[in-house]
Amino acid sequence: MIWYYSVLFVAAAVCTLIYAFLWHKHFDVNLTLMFLAGSISNLGYLMLADAQTAQEAILANKLSYFGACFGPLFIMLLIFNLCHIRLGSRLRKLFFTVSTVIYMSVLLTGKSSMFYEEIVFERKGSASWLTKTYGPMHTFFIATIAVYTFISFVVLIYSYIRKRDASRYMISLLFTLEVVAVAGYAARRFFEWKFETVPLAYALILVIFLFIVYRINLYDIDDVAIDSLVEKGITGFVSIDLKNNYLGSNDAAKKYFPQLNMLTVDRPVTQNAEFGEMALRWIDIFAKDQNKDKHHFDTEDGKIYLITVNFLFDGRRKRGYQLFISDDTREQKYVNLINSFNIKLSNQVKAKTKHIEAMHDKLIIGMAAMVESRDNSTGGHIKRTSEGVRILLDEIKKDPGFDLSEEFCKDLIKSAPMHDLGKIAVDDVILRKKGRFEPEEYEQMKKHAAEGARLIEQILEGTDNDSFQKVAVNVAHYHHERWDGSGYPEGLKGDQIPIEARIMAIADVYDALVSKRVYKEKFSFEKANEIIMEGMGTQFDKKLEQAYINSRPRLEEYYSSLGDE
Repeated sequence: MIWYYSVLFVAAAVCTLIYAFLWHKHFDVNLTLMFLAGSISNLGYLMLADAQTAQEAILANKLSYFGACFGPLFIMLLIFNLCHIRLGSRLRKLFFTVSTVIYMSVLLTGKSSMFYEEIVFERKGSASWLTKTYGPMHTFFIATIAVYTFISFVVLIYSYIRKRDASRYMISLLFTLEVVAVAGYAARRFFEWKFETVPLAYALILVIFLFIVYRINLYDIDDVAIDSLVEKGITGFVSIDLKNNYLGSNDAAKKYFPQLNMLTVDRPVTQNAEFGEMALRWIDIFAKDQNKDKHHFDTEDGKIYLITVNFLFDGRRKRGYQLFISDDTREQKYVNLINSFNIKLSNQVKAKTKHIEAMHDKLIIGMAAMVESRDNSTGGHIKRTSEGVRILLDEIKKDPGFDLSEEFCKDLIKSAPMHDLGKIAVDDVILRKKGRFEPEEYEQMKKHAAEGARLIEQILEGTDNDSFQKVAVNVAHYHHERWDGSGYPEGLKGDQIPIEARIMAIADVYDALVSKRVYKEKFSFEKANEIIMEGMGTQFDKKLEQAYINSRPRLEEYYSSLGDE
């Protein structure tokens, strides 16, 4: 039977050589160990069959058990890794310790009865074998193999059903491999054959492993991607340890940064000050905030390089930093072109928007002026009240008790000309009456506040400036409300009245007092001031009193400049 074991050893050795040819640094270490275990065990079986003495047979038997003790463990660990199920390091160490203890008991054959209580060397013709009486450690060995095999099958079945990131093809190969292993061991134990089936199982297992090796790298996306980039030669890699020492770089990196040719491995990266300072700055930014992992570097010849910083791992340990360098010139020029176009387009949109807003404002002023032209008593009123609001706002903004934004102030000044827009709905007979209104006429006139709010809401509906719409509606609706609640149209009281309407009320009444109307002459500044001050706390917001007082010189100066206008 020597030829049988010789063929199986050669088959295992050939499989191992093929694996060595296909070997990649990213291969799972359990793969390599399994090929070694299979070859060593089959060598042991061959040596046992050809042994001339009991001592040679026992030595060969020890070699053959290397695969039996460690093979099932290597296969189980490989299954965990290929199915992307993490097995804790403590469990790995425990399993490895158990297998090591079992194999140590095998190595003590002839000196201890733990694994074999008795062993007899026999040789007939050209073949040798050992007749064994098993000890307690052998029973433990069988139990351990059963546990490893059971766990492997459970993991494979679970992964096939639940794990979407595990290859079904790979799981099928691993399942077949486990079946072959179990069958190879069971066949020798349950059938009284004159030759061992375990070495045949090892040879078949290694053949299956070659199919696994052929496919395994395709499923490791990270490694495949990195290898593809390296092979293509367009991505540079620079490695720097945690002490900022240079570890190495590839040809692409040296092409992009010739300064790397001046660096010595295991020496500080600052050997070259230009590259070292840049690299350490990128690393420092990344170390403080790992979201900031990308940087651009512009060269004098117009190239733009993208540098991506990441940690350099050794297994699960951080050992340093990795710089990935790629030529990003085309992309960045395209981005810059798009940004330039967007800026130009944005400026055009802003200009168009500003033009539309100007037209919109003119349209509103035009409507307000049209309404004013129907009212004999309010010539120039909208212009004067707008300026009055502006003067008041300049002082109110200085008061820390009022927190008015620049946008609000701008909106209020734009809204002031629209405060009487509702008068467009008032009958000409009433609006153009020379003299005071009768009570019924006054009730009709008061409707202009609510009507103005309705019109403004319709005019500004659908515009993007919601804040301006709100201020304009409030100014028109509530500028005749009084602080004590006796105003119209809603009878609001105190802070219920929007601040924009309270400011508008002062400017509106002040203009009415110092301007000539059909039913009265204009009042002096002193008389107007007396009436305004008397109204503080009843008609007007008392908190606006100081701002009004501070505004008075400018108001009087402005109205004086108008003359009899």
